[in-house]
Amino acid sequence: MGRQRLWLSATVIANLLTLPLGMAVTPGAWALDATLEGVEGEVAGNIRAYLQNIEEDEYTQTRLEGEIRQRTRRAMRVFGYYEPDISIELPAEGTPRLIIEPGPQVTIEILDINILGDAAQDKPFKEALARFPLKEGDTLRHAPWDRLRGQFSGLAIERGYFDWGFTDRRMEVRPYLQSARLYMGFDSGPRYRFGKTLITGSHIQPERLQQMRTYEVDEPYLAESLARFNQRLAETGWFSSVSVKPRLETAQELTLAPPGGGDPWWVSATESQPKRPRITSAALASALSMRQSDDDTALPIDVSVEPANRHQFETGIGFATDVGPRLRFGWDQPWINRYGHSLDHDLYLSAPEQRFTGVYDIPLEDPLRDSYRLQYGVRNVDDSDTNSLESTVEIARRWKFDNDWEQSLYLRTTFEDFTQGGEADQVWIFYPGVQWSRTRTRPQRFPLWGDRQQFSVEYSDPAWGSDAQFLRLTGDSEWIRTYGDDNRFLARVSAGAIETRDFDKIPPSLRFFVGGDRSVRGYSYEGLSPRNAEGKLRGGQQKLTSTLEYQRRVTGAWWGAAFVDAGDAFDNWGPADLKKSAGLGVRWVSPVGPVRLDVAHPFDDADDNWRLHFSIGPEF
Repeated sequence: MGRQRLWLSATVIANLLTLPLGMAVTPGAWALDATLEGVEGEVAGNIRAYLQNIEEDEYTQTRLEGEIRQRTRRAMRVFGYYEPDISIELPAEGTPRLIIEPGPQVTIEILDINILGDAAQDKPFKEALARFPLKEGDTLRHAPWDRLRGQFSGLAIERGYFDWGFTDRRMEVRPYLQSARLYMGFDSGPRYRFGKTLITGSHIQPERLQQMRTYEVDEPYLAESLARFNQRLAETGWFSSVSVKPRLETAQELTLAPPGGGDPWWVSATESQPKRPRITSAALASALSMRQSDDDTALPIDVSVEPANRHQFETGIGFATDVGPRLRFGWDQPWINRYGHSLDHDLYLSAPEQRFTGVYDIPLEDPLRDSYRLQYGVRNVDDSDTNSLESTVEIARRWKFDNDWEQSLYLRTTFEDFTQGGEADQVWIFYPGVQWSRTRTRPQRFPLWGDRQQFSVEYSDPAWGSDAQFLRLTGDSEWIRTYGDDNRFLARVSAGAIETRDFDKIPPSLRFFVGGDRSVRGYSYEGLSPRNAEGKLRGGQQKLTSTLEYQRRVTGAWWGAAFVDAGDAFDNWGPADLKKSAGLGVRWVSPVGPVRLDVAHPFDDADDNWRLHFSIGPEF
């Protein structure tokens, strides 16, 4: 009769097979605070742990003494002390006293561990055995022995040895000889392989989902591969729920009805598949006795998904002292056809800026890494010396690499009707560009560790009908690091340059301005740049800004902040003096995201005014 196949998570296996050294204190339990003599260190700590949940009312003094003695012996056995001499003093008042003579420790006389089956040649099993710290002649300790049992069973589940079992698992202790004999025989059986993948419930082409598999048919089974496949499907945004799991019944079991009648769980997931006739158990046993199936270790994978809502809406209300109240409305369509194309629209409204944008995404063979993207938008700006109406269309090819860097190669066309510093113009600009970016955060809402980099190169030339010739370079980098639990550091640097002989033809959206809560906080929003003869902002050909900020947790979700900013926009590299500011702030990690309140003072402003900044949202 074959072994029963087991399916438990590695965590459950480890919890079942690893014996705890301590015992939890239950409500109403009496924590016995005893004085221990004769033992110390981890032995004494384990004894105290075993004595913690004694119910005082349930014991007479004689029974209490016996219970203490029994628990003390159990606590000491895990360290090899099997014959301690324990004297117990239970005064009517005061602290109980245990005088312990540990006696000799048991040593290992025989250590016999064998791995049978396919796991005998599997590297993780061999490494687990090689790391086992006990050897013959060592003092007996239970914890490493129990951990090894848990490791073997956990690895078996994780690596597809579903017919595993212990052929031998003995700890023979002879206290009178101070010796122990340990025997462990682990038979993994065969390692199962990935079989065919069946996808049900999908509104997206099954072929497209099959291309996202993180394993190949006939590869050795690995639970991590299924977890990554599950994660990749969830990250597409196409589904509201995703379930990827192996069909653990063998080929033989699939032809038999369950003992209690009815159908196995997977029948509802395969209703569209042709029904196969079932045969009797006797007939099957007879057939199997003549020939074992060659495909018995091929494990089918069942994927069950449910479509995400086709229309998803999001609204946001915010406020920043630079721009005043702001409203955002998002309309996302994570899928619009069976090929997985998506369409997103975003409307942003504030006093100085109104913006409507759309993104149409066409996924390719690997939807999470490769796609074509069509972007379009209209933007109106009326702020200080800038008045602009801009329309943009962009076609891009996107790649995402294993190191999390994302590359985008794009062709963008922009029409902009603008007045900047009293100078008006209308321009058509056609320019290709390439951008590299990467964002890493953990956790996402209020990162304690993270960084963001973005670099881009863009070029325009009248040779293909553009109204201006330029080469534009930008780079941004931000870093967040936390030391201990309460010290958070943020650093930011941003630089840009545009090389052109037609600066008057460059629209405001491509010129450089500095100032505000995202750059130099002691100055107004985009209030720093070169000025024309009339004293109005005209934008710069270069920019450089930097920030260094220290945050200290005050209590819970509240943090204090101190910062220094420096930067400017200019027409020639190496300005004599960058504009500088410093200030203090408060951070609150609210349920809807971080809330920031900063008070900044400029050091190079003739007005010498303090500036208040209030904003909601993560740093990046």
